[in-house]
Amino acid sequence: MKPFFAILTGFAVLTGCQPEPAGEAVARVEVGATGPASPAPSPGAMVGSAVESACRSIIFENTSLTDCIAVPTRHRIATALADGEGKIFRSLSAFAATREKGDIAFAVNAGMYDDDGAPIGYFVEDGNRLQTLNTNDGEGNFHMKPNGVFFGTGDRWEVRSTEDFLANVQDRPDFGTQSGPMLVIDGKLHPDITQDGPSKAIRNGVGVDDKGRAHFVISNAPLSFGKLARFYRDELKIDNALYLDGNVSELWNPTTERLDTGAPIGPILVVERKVPDDE
Repeated sequence: MKPFFAILTGFAVLTGCQPEPAGEAVARVEVGATGPASPAPSPGAMVGSAVESACRSIIFENTSLTDCIAVPTRHRIATALADGEGKIFRSLSAFAATREKGDIAFAVNAGMYDDDGAPIGYFVEDGNRLQTLNTNDGEGNFHMKPNGVFFGTGDRWEVRSTEDFLANVQDRPDFGTQSGPMLVIDGKLHPDITQDGPSKAIRNGVGVDDKGRAHFVISNAPLSFGKLARFYRDELKIDNALYLDGNVSELWNPTTERLDTGAPIGPILVVERKVPDDE
């Protein structure tokens, strides 16, 4: 483990969970994307010499969303934070410059972070725990409890509340990231999330369906916590979903050449193809 990571112990100012109506707009660049309300793809399926996008566009309650689906038989999920020199990426563009496009199905921001881009909660990369579980009380979205952890080993991925994770997960996963709040807990909306509150922002989250597929959803227009939570519960029928962040939410989809840019981000969730494009 590099010396850089050894200092990730305290919980600094929470850049990733400040009040969301302020903040920089995210520039979304997408070439050749499917239109709204397109049918669900078979993520990673070969179409001639091309690979079908793992992401689909959906209109939910008059808001455009992008649902990117990771399938255990076709994809691996990993976290990423910094390059080989210990420099935190801070953008999907910087991360993309280090990877072959054919290896990546998509990547998104992975939760909340401090002023330097370091995770403020539990974070595991390649089986190495770079930050411990954060059970502190505090201000901001991260501390809107229950918050939770998205984690996995091999082809099994889960979202659990922080209390559930602490009580029941004994083995360190291959990857893990903590964020908050939970959007859906055991099939019910987070108790502090209203039906359609006044705060609107570009937001993203993650949840795992009953087939073991991870759904990474990002809004293409500002929406409330309640609408994003209802999409997971009512449209995707997902019992446990976790909020990742707002305003800074970004997506890299190499298949459609979408590479969002905006305010600096922190941790990244990467969905890799088990069979790269060129094989």
